[in-house]
Amino acid sequence: MGKVRTSAFSVSIDGFGAAPRQSLENPFGEGGMVLPAWFLGTRTFRHTFGQDGGSTALDDEIARKSMENIGAWILGRNMFGPIRGPWPDDAWKGWWGDNPPYHTPVFVLTHHARPDIEMEGGTTFHFVTSGIAEALERARDVAQGKDIRVGGGVSLVRQFLQKRLLDELQLALSPVLLGSGENLFAGLDLPALGYGVVAHVASPNATHVTLARKS
Repeated sequence: MGKVRTSAFSVSIDGFGAAPRQSLENPFGEGGMVLPAWFLGTRTFRHTFGQDGGSTALDDEIARKSMENIGAWILGRNMFGPIRGPWPDDAWKGWWGDNPPYHTPVFVLTHHARPDIEMEGGTTFHFVTSGIAEALERARDVAQGKDIRVGGGVSLVRQFLQKRLLDELQLALSPVLLGSGENLFAGLDLPALGYGVVAHVASPNATHVTLARKS
């Protein structure tokens, strides 16, 4: 059975994985695009969206490996889009255009039901209203022994940590301070939950830290 993991998850030095006031124009909240800056210049990012060039250094290696051996994804609703409350219609299909970068089944946590969306490239969005346990069970059913990647946002990763359902959490600590927003670590005693640092490596753009859950 593959790992349940969160990989290449961008966090500020003060622990914020998103800035306040997410919107269509600000997917990471106002001022939050400084968080994934380490990723945006990589070859992996540029090739994902049909662009040439990009760095092939350490940050690209981290980004590339984060996309390998994935059989299913789990996303929070805010990771799928900026819409709150009941879906007004079925027009919104994510931030990524007709061919999202997932290429697997993706299970989106939401309080409001919605029909599945089949996209180009093998991505199908399934909307789960019964919580993370159902999403994880359904992801395992389709992952065929590969890893399940919990993509975020912050609230979803925190839920998986609190339930000790993540086998691995790989963070990209961006050298910025946000001061407010969604804090990944607030109120979490990670050592008490069984998590410890097992690897760390730094590039000029981010410090990449891997935490794993003790068996």
